Amino acid sequence: MGHRILKINESIKEILSSVITAEGLKDPRVGFVTVTGVETSADLRHAKVFVSVLGKAAEREASLKALERSRGFLQSRLNASLHMRRTPQLVFLYDDTLDNALYIEKLLKREEEVLGAVQPEIHVDGEEEAE
Repeated sequence: MGHRILKINESIKEILSSVITAEGLKDPRVGFVTVTGVETSADLRHAKVFVSVLGKAAEREASLKALERSRGFLQSRLNASLHMRRTPQLVFLYDDTLDNALYIEKLLKREEEVLGAVQPEIHVDGEEEAE
């Protein structure tokens, strides 16, 4: 990915984060939303906006729908800030990275508890033997 695209991705992320959180969208369905990343196509026509939403699945869906409904407003704010010839068409996608990390952490804790219950017995000759 070129340097220009990376710079545009970061600019879009910053602007959208600011508009969604600081200025706040009027839609009450937009909950606690964080823009986690942006991937713009090489021709700058499309941009995938990855967001994480604090809450349950129903709240997540409501927030994504509200963001989709606010897409025109958000694109106009991008256009005003970036001064590009063509503003990318925004598509909002849920970023499940945090969910995956929490799930892995849960599995690791469970495994730690299981391994903690079976303490290896160390003999004088250095060999381990499970109880």
